[in-house]
Amino acid sequence: MATTKRLPAPQDAAQYQLGDITLVRGEGIRAWDAEGREFLDCVSGTFNLLLGHNHPEVMAAVREQTERLVFASSSFQTEPTNRVIQELAAISPPNLTRVNLRSSGGSTANEGAIKMAQLHTGRRDVIVPFRAHLGQSLATASLNGTTKMRAPFPHRYPGGLHVPGPYCFRCFYRQTPETCGMLCVDRIEDFITYASSGSVACVVIEPISGAGGNIVPPDGYLQELRRFCDEREIVLIFDEIQTGLGRTGQMFAADHFGVQPHMMTLAKGLTGSGLPMAAILTEERMADWDRSLHSFTYGSHTLSAAAALATLEIVQRPGFLENVRASGDVLLGRLRDLQKDNPVIGDVRGVGLMLGVELVEPDGSKAVARAHAYQRSLQDHGILTRVSEHGEGSTIELRPPLILTPADAHMVADRFGEALEGIA
Repeated sequence: MATTKRLPAPQDAAQYQLGDITLVRGEGIRAWDAEGREFLDCVSGTFNLLLGHNHPEVMAAVREQTERLVFASSSFQTEPTNRVIQELAAISPPNLTRVNLRSSGGSTANEGAIKMAQLHTGRRDVIVPFRAHLGQSLATASLNGTTKMRAPFPHRYPGGLHVPGPYCFRCFYRQTPETCGMLCVDRIEDFITYASSGSVACVVIEPISGAGGNIVPPDGYLQELRRFCDEREIVLIFDEIQTGLGRTGQMFAADHFGVQPHMMTLAKGLTGSGLPMAAILTEERMADWDRSLHSFTYGSHTLSAAAALATLEIVQRPGFLENVRASGDVLLGRLRDLQKDNPVIGDVRGVGLMLGVELVEPDGSKAVARAHAYQRSLQDHGILTRVSEHGEGSTIELRPPLILTPADAHMVADRFGEALEGIA
């Protein structure tokens, strides 16, 4: 007798840890669910809808490309991918002259950058800050800076060396930025000496920690980290998968902080509106390797390249980054005003339109349950957000599309205040 496989019904969503909202349409900074409710998408999909939902110019570029060439073997060049490479090389920090587009997501881009660093240095270990998120593949999950992402897997990629990050609000060394002497860089030497294999290839760091709680490093931290790596011939890799292409109000966080990494990875927002593409940008000295060592079927996808070209043109337009900075300043200021009257808000931090609101208990400890309650309240008030550290943190993450206007920012802040009343 033939049997019919039962497919999961919509009511089974909780079994798969999905939310109870079914989104059916998006436009700009807004999305609508199956019941017609409108939401302001303050996490840009999965932080990847840089230009919001269904940006008309990006969608038009993709449609036009479908009429010419949807896909090509990686053995061949295509006009869109060649142009993306040229554009990225032109706008990146000047030392990053080579672009590898053979990854299709942030996880594989970070893995590729690590491979390049290992091949170039002949060394093994990878230094990663506490709370960092490198990706979801087995190797990057093994290197992630949280136990939750590593614990379920019995066999993990070796060589990850986790060190305290520049989390000044909860400093590992119980210091303040004014007095610490940058211990979170200086003490890495102890970790290398006593906890590594003695063979360190690279440091991989998000200039602003994304999933780890929107942690902004203190002034001088990244410069000191670059000096530390240079002295030891360690490759410094900036994971700009969340911070890149305008998120901080500058083209890259490297520009905002005034630091040139030896390598940089990009993904998520590179195509503006959700199509997958990732890039590894590197110095010339690390680009001489066999391309077959890191290649994926859908890397350099032609449709994604068309979307990326439209996105790169838009974010370079006069006034675009100025709007990101202006809208971010409005939102950051309004959220800090809320902090003054609400002790449940322990810290508000961020740069551009990459912001975080950390909730605390009366004793100053992390308020994880309150963060989830606040997220639900925000959703009830039409705001989509996320809770940091894959739901185990206490920071509400905000990454609205970069087309957010100052007026939109005021509207978001108003709803943040309204939603706070129920959980304060």
